[in-house]
Amino acid sequence: MTLGRFTAVAAAVCAALVATVVLVTSGVLPHDASVALDKIEQLAFAVAALIAYARTARTRWRRWMTAAMVSLTVGLSAWIWGQQILGVKLPSSTLAPLGFLLVPVLTLCAVVTLAHSGGRNDRPHDRRSRFVVVLDGLVVVGSLFVLTWVSALESMVRAWATSGPGFATVVAHPALYLVTITSLVVSSWTHRSIRHLPMLFIALAGIGQSASGWVFAFLISQGAGAIPPVADIGFMVCPPMFFLSAIAPTARGHRKADGRLRTGDMLYLLVPYVPLLVTGLFILVGTATGVRLNPIEIYVGLGVVLLVIVRQLLTLMDNVRLLDELRISREQLRHEALHDPLTGVANRVLFRERLSNALLERDRDRPLVLLFIDVDGFKAVNDSYGHAEGDAVLRNVAKRLTHCLRPEDTVARLGGDEFGVIVDGADPEELGERVLNALRTPHQVYGRTHVVHASIGAAQQDRYDPSVSADSMLGCADAAMYTAKRLGKGMVVVHGLQEAT
Repeated sequence: MTLGRFTAVAAAVCAALVATVVLVTSGVLPHDASVALDKIEQLAFAVAALIAYARTARTRWRRWMTAAMVSLTVGLSAWIWGQQILGVKLPSSTLAPLGFLLVPVLTLCAVVTLAHSGGRNDRPHDRRSRFVVVLDGLVVVGSLFVLTWVSALESMVRAWATSGPGFATVVAHPALYLVTITSLVVSSWTHRSIRHLPMLFIALAGIGQSASGWVFAFLISQGAGAIPPVADIGFMVCPPMFFLSAIAPTARGHRKADGRLRTGDMLYLLVPYVPLLVTGLFILVGTATGVRLNPIEIYVGLGVVLLVIVRQLLTLMDNVRLLDELRISREQLRHEALHDPLTGVANRVLFRERLSNALLERDRDRPLVLLFIDVDGFKAVNDSYGHAEGDAVLRNVAKRLTHCLRPEDTVARLGGDEFGVIVDGADPEELGERVLNALRTPHQVYGRTHVVHASIGAAQQDRYDPSVSADSMLGCADAAMYTAKRLGKGMVVVHGLQEAT
């Protein structure tokens, strides 16, 4: 549905809702007619929301919402049948409370599913992230529970002893909506998929249902057998908001990442701790002034602290994972920046860096040997059989060079068909012959045999000399390599640094 069309439908729904609320609460209609209109409005919009979600249940979160609307419809139908037709006294322990209780639970499942719908893989840290969202909701609700216990809830819950499990469901109903609303708000700060119109209307539905739910629970605790129409306003608001959430467009914007910690991110970090801090101060002041805590307050307070500890453990696990992923990513980037993508050996940058470091060793007592290798016959393979076959030959050359040297020696591709080798402590001629023998074996590539050779220029530095640089040693080896090519290829030529200059 387009935004313009949705706006028109939303305006019509809101107008119908306002008209219903006015008729129900103004006293214009008789009491029975007001109650009937109230319940018919709720049931009609619940059925409309169920149909709208069922028709668009192509994603997992919409399937969860379809189930929630089924539960709401069943709950309202059972409530109307029990209260209006059979005359069951409040609080009811029939099917209706169970249906009402399942709505926020299923809605929470929809919120969590949508929040993490960006990735296809259900990895362990994704599941931990979903659990953290639910934990935040429980921490906030638990903290608010402790704050409101002594003022209202304690006297309200005393009715449990006489009203049985029916009243327990009455209190649990608005509490579950609080958990859902809190989880939705927390998720919206960290997940872009939550920041769209359907979630806004789901939040409004939850707020309305929770507000009237608490009023309903309070009146029941006072022994009320009937609920005044004004207390039902939140209940009347809920189904139309669910209906609008089902048809609302889901377009959402994207924000640019600039590396700064936004207000929403800061609020996400503080969500579990602000209510916990307020609750702690409340308990501290109360105990300092002689107020004794009852077991419910102690157990719930300890439970909230435990939830925060679990949340922090999960957050630390995610931080460790992120740091490990960052370390691996940096190592991969460094490897890619300093290694040849075709052969996997060092590139010219890393080769020059290692050569410069080797020349700076003042206490070196072994000769430093540099080989400059040009692969003879590679151009013919590349021109005759294509770049793919030529690349395969170069990979073979790099493997053979690596295998005929020690792990601490450096092999690098300097460009094209040119390779470099750095060996600390070796005879340049013997090393060159070893390399030539390794490269003489024919290369089997794509069912064909290719024979290539090499011209090798070698340079040797026997002791530390600050006047010798990486460029001068490379120039010496390069000049020796060209001499080897002029002399007939497939041979080793050793130049001293003085000869190169």
